[in-house]
Amino acid sequence: MIVWLEEVPLSALPWAAFGGALATALAIYLLAWRDGGSTPMRLILIGVAFASALGGVMTFMLVFGDIDDVQQAYIWLAGSVYGSTWNDVHTLGAWVLVLLPVALFSARQLNTLALGDEIARGLGAAVERQRLLLLAVSVGLASAAVTVAGTVGFVGLVAPHITRRLVGPSHEGLLPVTALLGGALLVLADLLGRWIIAPSELPIGIVTALIGAPYFLFLLSRAR
Repeated sequence: MIVWLEEVPLSALPWAAFGGALATALAIYLLAWRDGGSTPMRLILIGVAFASALGGVMTFMLVFGDIDDVQQAYIWLAGSVYGSTWNDVHTLGAWVLVLLPVALFSARQLNTLALGDEIARGLGAAVERQRLLLLAVSVGLASAAVTVAGTVGFVGLVAPHITRRLVGPSHEGLLPVTALLGGALLVLADLLGRWIIAPSELPIGIVTALIGAPYFLFLLSRAR
C-alpha cells in the first residue's frame, strides 16, 4: 500500500482529498437537513461531531502504523511547507485559479446569506443551492491546500476575524483581503518556525496555534 501511494502523482492527491472531503461535507449537510433546509448552527455542531469521529479513526491508524510512516504523518498533520517544490505550487495553483474566482464572484450571495435564511429567501435567494455551491468551493480550496501544506490550524479562523476589523463585514472586500492576510500569516509562521529552533524547523501548524490561541482568548475577553 505504501509503495502504491508513493507512485501516485502529486496532481492526483488533491482529487483524492477533495473526494473524501466532499463525501464528508455531504454527509454533514444531509444530517443537518431538517424541515426542508439546514442551518449554520446544525452544520457546525454536526461537523464537530464528525471531526471527533474521524479524529478517532486517524488516531487508530497512527497507533497501529509503521513508526517511520507515523512520524511523517505527524509532521504533515502539524502542518508544514518544508520541502515544498514548484510542483506543489502548480498543483495548488490549478485549483486556486479555478475555484478562487468562483468564491470572489459569490461575494454578493454571501452578503445575502449573512442576513439569515428567512431574509435571504425573502430577497429571492436560493439559499440551499447557494449554500451547496459555496460548500463545494470551500471544500475544494481547503482540500487542495491541505494536500500541499497539511492541516495548518487557526489561519482560516484568525485571518477572517482580523480582516473583518480592517475592511468591515462586506464580502467584496473581506474575501480577497482575507486570502492575502492568510497567506501573509502563513509566511510569517514559516519564518518564525525556521528561526525559533534553528537549525531545525518548527511545523507551521504549531506556530499558528501559538499565535491563534491567544488571539481567540482576546476575542472572548472582549465579547464578555
